[in-house]
Amino acid sequence: MQLAAEFGTGQVLWSIIWFFLFFIWIMLIFQIFGDIIRSDKSGVAKALWSVLIIFLPYLGVFAYLIFNGSGMAQRQVKAAEDNQEAMQAYIRDAAGTSGTGGTAEELTKLADLHNSGKLDDAEFAAAKAKLIHG
Repeated sequence: MQLAAEFGTGQVLWSIIWFFLFFIWIMLIFQIFGDIIRSDKSGVAKALWSVLIIFLPYLGVFAYLIFNGSGMAQRQVKAAEDNQEAMQAYIRDAAGTSGTGGTAEELTKLADLHNSGKLDDAEFAAAKAKLIHG
């Protein structure tokens, strides 16, 4: 209890500042490791950057930011765009509204072909089963 009594407001503020600086440092390291993995460098270059950041963290982080900092934002934006496109494709596929029009529209086209005589009963049944069961 005596330690808490001696810990003044200025020391609390100073501790909070150091905590947030440490948190920012950890986030920066995670960002850089993510960028190393995302980059198009060779495996050897990725390993060397990783070893440098692990064993000489300050030097490694600052060197990485100097040499590769300009491309970090571009790679991050590209990764976000790729994720957005993948998510939109998944949503369209799950909703059945992809470029083909979905299963219901395909079944309607098959029924029209069957009714017009372009597909016989066996071909229609096979195509229908393929659409329904994937």
